[in-house]
Amino acid sequence: MSTAEAPATAEPQGPGGRGKSSSPRRIPVVGLVTEDEDAQGALKPTDLSHVTKLLEETDKDDLEEKQLKFVKKLVQYYQNGFPLRDLAQIFKILNLCAGKIENQPCFIEPACDIIKLCGLPFLKKKVSDETTYAEDTANSIALLGDLMKVPSSELRIQICKCIVDFYHAEPPKKHITGYQQASSTYKIQMAEVGGLAKMMVQSLALLENQLVEKLWVLKVLQHLSTSEVNCTLMMKAQAASGICIHLNDPDPSGQLLFRSSEILWNLLEKSPKEEIIQQLSNLECLLTLKEVFKHLFMRGFSHYDRQLRNDVLVITTIIAQNPEAPMIECGFTKDLILFATFNEVKSQNPLVKGLKLSNSYEDFELKKLLFNIIVILSKDLPTLQLLIDGKVVLALFSYVKKPEKHKISEWSAAQYEELQLHAIATLSSVAPLLIEEYMSCQGNAQILAFLEWCESEDSFFSHGNSFHGTGGRGNKFAHMRYTLRLLRAMVYLEDETVNKDLCEKGTIQQLIGIFKNTISKLNDKEEAIILEIQSDILLTLSGLCENNILRKEIFGTEGVDIILHVMKTDPKKFQSGLGYNVLLFSTLDSIWCCVLACYASEDYFLEKEGIFLLLDLLALNQKKFCNLILGIMVEFCDNPKTVAHVNAWRGKKDQTAASLLIKLWRKEEKELGVKRDKHGMIIDTKRPLFTSFQEEQKIMPLPANCPTIAVMDIAENIRAKIYAVLGKLDFENLPGLSTEDFVTLCIIHRYLDFKIGEIWNEICEEIKLEMLIPVTTDKEVLEAITTASENIGKMVASLQSEMIESQARQDVQNEQKAYAKIQATHKQRELANKSWENFLARTSNAKTLKKAKRLQEKAIKSSRYSEQPPNAIVHQTDIKGLNTTVPSGGVVAVESTPVRLVGGPLADTDIAVKKLPIQGGALQRVKVKIVDEPKKSVPT
Repeated sequence: MSTAEAPATAEPQGPGGRGKSSSPRRIPVVGLVTEDEDAQGALKPTDLSHVTKLLEETDKDDLEEKQLKFVKKLVQYYQNGFPLRDLAQIFKILNLCAGKIENQPCFIEPACDIIKLCGLPFLKKKVSDETTYAEDTANSIALLGDLMKVPSSELRIQICKCIVDFYHAEPPKKHITGYQQASSTYKIQMAEVGGLAKMMVQSLALLENQLVEKLWVLKVLQHLSTSEVNCTLMMKAQAASGICIHLNDPDPSGQLLFRSSEILWNLLEKSPKEEIIQQLSNLECLLTLKEVFKHLFMRGFSHYDRQLRNDVLVITTIIAQNPEAPMIECGFTKDLILFATFNEVKSQNPLVKGLKLSNSYEDFELKKLLFNIIVILSKDLPTLQLLIDGKVVLALFSYVKKPEKHKISEWSAAQYEELQLHAIATLSSVAPLLIEEYMSCQGNAQILAFLEWCESEDSFFSHGNSFHGTGGRGNKFAHMRYTLRLLRAMVYLEDETVNKDLCEKGTIQQLIGIFKNTISKLNDKEEAIILEIQSDILLTLSGLCENNILRKEIFGTEGVDIILHVMKTDPKKFQSGLGYNVLLFSTLDSIWCCVLACYASEDYFLEKEGIFLLLDLLALNQKKFCNLILGIMVEFCDNPKTVAHVNAWRGKKDQTAASLLIKLWRKEEKELGVKRDKHGMIIDTKRPLFTSFQEEQKIMPLPANCPTIAVMDIAENIRAKIYAVLGKLDFENLPGLSTEDFVTLCIIHRYLDFKIGEIWNEICEEIKLEMLIPVTTDKEVLEAITTASENIGKMVASLQSEMIESQARQDVQNEQKAYAKIQATHKQRELANKSWENFLARTSNAKTLKKAKRLQEKAIKSSRYSEQPPNAIVHQTDIKGLNTTVPSGGVVAVESTPVRLVGGPLADTDIAVKKLPIQGGALQRVKVKIVDEPKKSVPT
């Protein structure tokens, strides 16, 4: 039978009442399908509106059979998938079928068939269909969750299978002409938009005693929970607590626990973690988790059970981070402590009787997880008594000993090493809370003995596989690092019993020796871990020696030497990121705690040029170090020998210590936003030290025991320390200062006066804000103090002006001198040029030479006495016959050209006839007569 089509002017509208297209389209009517058409796989026409109206009718006798017939034809028609444009009406038909199931069970099958087709990819004619029909699609998929309320097991299971198919969609067997598949993630996205996850969580409440349906719903939620959007929707539906409560429900298949734990994992990872923890932090959930964990711990032997047990423990660990979780009240904490220590401390508790862990990977992970949860549980103070009762410290100390070669252990060497490091790290958190148990276990002695083994050359190959073993492969550095952390944690408790016991056991000398040994082992490969070890050693020594002169004396010169070694580090390494910055901080702290106040150590530090090294570090101008270094300088300046060292120091470009300190002051004031002019002079004489932060903060009345902003400013920047150091240098005769430095020095000199004035100004402002009226005397005193403070500011500003003016005058004078020097240089060059020109004229022109000779002789003659004294012997000083106009000097004969050829140096002068007593002297003149040769006759 052929098909017929009826024209329509409009499409069916979706649930939102929004039309899908303004253009008319042909609505298909119901018809039979021929074998040829079926073979082509094309969509056949059907009238969805007609089917909908038919399902809504209720007053005909044979209506049910007719309705079923048309619905089955509909299923047959859309056997290759639903087009997005028809989806709204198809789900309306599905909803009508589902509504009839309770009274007409025969509609279960067609409803399930329609839902089954929803598992196939949706079809689109245009690329824009996914966007155009997005709202209808989201509402339709959300309807699947709503249909879970229908009391039909078959329907519910089919809905769950359909949703699971969203994530494992198979392509249709036949290609549909004119249609394309929607994208593979389109349904998943629409499920998020429609809020399907929330409805599926709510459906769990309907399935309390229906295990099969519940498992299918959990499978759906397991898939849905892979999305952050769905996890957020599930969180709002209280999914975490609802699922956790039923973890221990009977389930022979074991799927319930597996799928539930997987969903909880996803919720913790992909939704707000704090909210999920809050949902799980109730007594009912924790009791369920406790029973599940105990069952798996004692009776779980398969690989699957052990993995599931560890997953439950991780979830419990995350919940335990919430201090409000009733871990103690439900008894879970006590059981966890028992499970963590039963291997090391023998227990008669029936829970662990005959129980033993294997060296399997799951049991190994379990042991580490138990160590980890002990650290978290110890943060809750009521847990401490349970830790004492469970002998946790004793159990952990069983790992703080060198490995015994021939001892049989349930763990492999690599596993034992990792557990050993983890146990020591756990002790660092637990032992400081349980000092009595620590001391009863001889903790100090065990730590020092273990450190001695770490330092020894005993043959030991560390695997370094774990997080805690980083940097320790093939050596004992990882063991040393965590042991020193434990020691540092105990020392910083400042418990005198612990520290005294450590010092009596020679800890200070041992730590100094370890530090010296690590210096020789420093290399690029283990550089980071060695620097961390050195930092911990110095911090531990600081904690031991602080406020104790006898221990500082034990620290002595050997300790000062290791401090000086660190201070000589190349400054470029402080930017390497390997830990040199931390090491330097530890070194400065050790100077403060181990050297200062011990005169012998101070003198040795000065003798080894320690102050020079401190100033070198200060000159690096790194703000993070400046405050601490300046504090040390203030304390060191109490030693009378220090001032000479400070004044003798010279930095780059011959910079002095005073100049460096003043430069740091100017930089600090610039960062604080203090108002200064271009010369560094005071602008506001009433508030010369005011920072930009102080200006932003409004003065408000405070109790007497609360520091004001002006007082807090002293501790929050380095100006007070610079003032203190320069004050120790007496502010007088400071070398190497420029005028700019002296201008700044005027402010530094009056820092204390200015700060006192600030505080009095705050007092006056607070009195005004509190609307108090001081008595006349107090008012006069306040005004006098305020005026005096302002006068000091004006006086300093005036002194600064004089300095700047004086410098300006000096600059002008220096400029004039420079110009005079330049002029003299130019004049000298002109004279030299003129002299050279005269010389050239004399040598190139005979007349000029003769004239110059006459002038020279005249000048010589005029310079002599005109009248000679009687009986005076006059010696002739002129050499006759010289053809030069320059003064004659000593006569030197140089044997270059043979004398016989030139006749000697004076052969052409009037004294050539005289014999000089030197080799190569002048020869006598010889008259040579030249005879003319006879003329030759020329033949005619």
